[in-house]
Amino acid sequence: MTATPESAAAAPPGSTENVPTDRLRNDRYADVWRRSIEDPEAFWLETADLVEWTTKPTSAIEITDGSHWRWFPGGELNTSVNCLDRHVRAGRGDAPAVIYDSAMTGTKKQLTYAELLDRVARFAGALRDAGVEAGDRVVIYLPMIPEAIVAMLACARIGAIHSVVFGGFAASELAVRLRDATPKVVVTASGGLEPGRTVEYLPIVARALELGGASVETVFVTNRPLVPGSAADYADHEIRFIDWTDAEAAAEPADPMPVASEHPAYILYTSGTTGNPKGIVRDTGGHAVALTRSMSKIYGIEAGDVWWSASDVGWVVGHSYIVYGPLLAGATTIIYEGKPVGTPDAGAFWRIVEEYGVKALFTAPTAVRAVRREDPALTHLGRYDISSLEALFLAGERLDPETYHWANDGIHCPVIDHWWQTETGWPICVNPRGIELLPAKPGSTSVPCPGVDLRVLDASGADVTDPGTEGNLALTLPLPPGYLLGVWGDESRFRDAYLKAFPGYYATGDSGYVDEDGFVFVMGRTDDVINVAGHRLSTGSLEEVLTLHDAVAEAAVVGVADAIKGQRAVGFVTLKHGHERDPAVLRDELVALVREHIGPVAAFREVHVLAKLPKTRSGKVLRKTIRQIFDGEDYLVPATIEDPAAIHALVAIAPR
Repeated sequence: MTATPESAAAAPPGSTENVPTDRLRNDRYADVWRRSIEDPEAFWLETADLVEWTTKPTSAIEITDGSHWRWFPGGELNTSVNCLDRHVRAGRGDAPAVIYDSAMTGTKKQLTYAELLDRVARFAGALRDAGVEAGDRVVIYLPMIPEAIVAMLACARIGAIHSVVFGGFAASELAVRLRDATPKVVVTASGGLEPGRTVEYLPIVARALELGGASVETVFVTNRPLVPGSAADYADHEIRFIDWTDAEAAAEPADPMPVASEHPAYILYTSGTTGNPKGIVRDTGGHAVALTRSMSKIYGIEAGDVWWSASDVGWVVGHSYIVYGPLLAGATTIIYEGKPVGTPDAGAFWRIVEEYGVKALFTAPTAVRAVRREDPALTHLGRYDISSLEALFLAGERLDPETYHWANDGIHCPVIDHWWQTETGWPICVNPRGIELLPAKPGSTSVPCPGVDLRVLDASGADVTDPGTEGNLALTLPLPPGYLLGVWGDESRFRDAYLKAFPGYYATGDSGYVDEDGFVFVMGRTDDVINVAGHRLSTGSLEEVLTLHDAVAEAAVVGVADAIKGQRAVGFVTLKHGHERDPAVLRDELVALVREHIGPVAAFREVHVLAKLPKTRSGKVLRKTIRQIFDGEDYLVPATIEDPAAIHALVAIAPR
C-alpha cells in the first residue's frame, strides 16, 4: 500500500512538502507512467492482484484488431463481492460503508459494510424473484438515496446489467433509454426533492412505460418522505408495480454470481450528436481493476478513509466515485442529497467535511463557482473545521485559473484539476496524488494517468505532440482497462463516433496542447475553436480572460455567425453577489481585458450579463445551444438542463 499523505496544512497549497519521502522515492510518476506504456501487459496483470478473482486471469489483454480488445481474458469475478463481501470477510463488517446526508429532509444515517451487504444480497434476491437473470438489463431511476447504491450493487451481484437514468428526466427521455436498453425491470422511487419543489417520479415512469417500456415486466418502488405516490397506486397497471421494502423483506439473500471479465457491468447514456443518446458500455474486470487502483494511486484514498464525491449517481462520476471506487477500496463514501448553495447556504460543503471528517472531496468547477459567487470572501468557511480535508479534486468541465486560485488560496489544501469523460470512466489526466503530487500549473489538468498514451494530432491525424502545439487530443489504442468497450447495441456507432476520425486513436473531441513538462492543457471541445477573420481562437482562452475581472463569477464564450468575419466571439457572464456593475461599463472593461491579454485580433466587442448560465445538472455550460439561439438556428433543450429559465433569458436577448 502507498503511504498516506500527512495533512496539507503545514505546507503551501499544491506543494509536495507533505508527501512522505518514501512515496517520492519509490513511486515517481514518470517511472510508473513509462512502465505502464512500455509494458502494459506486466503493469496491468500485476495491478489485477488488487481485486479478488474467482478465476484469475493469466494475461492482461487480448487484442483482436484495432477496434476490438479484451482486458483480463479468461478471468472471472463479481463486483459486488469486491465492493462488500471481501471487506466483511476481512473483519471490516462494522466499518461505515455509506453515509447518507439529506439536506432536503434532514435525514442522516449510516450503513456499515455488513449492513450494506445484507441489503444488497436481499434486493438481489428480490430482482431474481422478479425473473432477472445474468445479462438482463435493469433501469434504475432514483434520487440520491442509499437505495441507488443498493440497486446498482444488487444488479452486479447476479450478473444483471444496470443502466442508471438521472432521477427527474422527462418521460420522453426515459422512454428512449427503455427502448434502447430493453430492461426487464425498472427500479424507482415515489419522487425526488429539489430546493423549493418535489418531483413525482411515478407519473413520469408510467408515461415512459407507455412510450417505450415494452420489455418491462416489473417496477420496484421505494417510498420517499414528502413525495406522494406508491406501488399501490398502480395496482391496476398492466405492468407489476411492487413495493421495494416488502420485496426486500420477503426475499432470500442472493449468492454472488461470477461473470467473465468482459461481461458488461453497466450501460450509461451520454448525449449523441444525432439526438439519440449513446449507451456507453463498461466491462466488469477492467472496471474493477482500474477503479480500485485509481482510489489509492490517483486520489490517495485507502480503506477506512472518508471520501466524498459531490455528484449524482445519474452521472459517470456518481458511478465511479460515489459507488464503485470507494467501496472497492474499502473506504467510506458519502451520498449527499443537496446543493453546494441554498441548502441552506454556501457553507453546506464545509459542514459535510467537518461533520464526517472528509479526507478528499471531488466535485465540479461549477459547484465551486457557485460557492464563490454566493460567498466570494469564504465567510461561511470560517464556521467550520475542515482540517481533515487533504485535497479538493475538480472535474466535469474546464477549471479556469481564476477559480483555481480562489479555491487554492482560500481552502488551504491542494486543488487538483483533472480531466475525464463519461466514456473513460476514470481520469485521462490528473495530478496523481497517490503516486507523486506534482507542482500545480493553473489551467492544466496535469499529466496523463499511467496507462494513458495521449497525443496531439493535427486535422489530418498527424502526430504534432510538441510543446505548445495545439491540436486534437487523442489517445492511442487500445484504451486502458475500465474505459468504454463499445456502444450498446451499435458497434458501428462506437467506431464512427470515437475511432474513425483518427485511425489508431480514440478521439476525445477536445482540443489542447502539452507543455515542455508534459502537462496537458485542455482548451475546450474541438467545436469550441472559433475562426474570426481567419484567426483561430480558443473560447477557453477568452473565458479565462473574462474571469480575470473582479466582478465576474462565470463566463462562457461562443462563436456566432458573422457576415464579414465568418464568426465573432460573444461573451456571456454572471456576476458575483455584491458586485453589480453598469452593463455598458462592464462591457468596456471586459473588451479592454481581452484586448490586453489576447489582442485586437479577437475583435471582441459583445458581452451579455446573465442571472445564470444555461447548464446541465452536471455543470456543463450549454455553449452549443447558446450559439444556436444567437445564430437563429433550431435548437433542442437537453433533458439534462438545470434551469430552463436560463434558456428563456437567452432567447429574450438574442438578435431577431
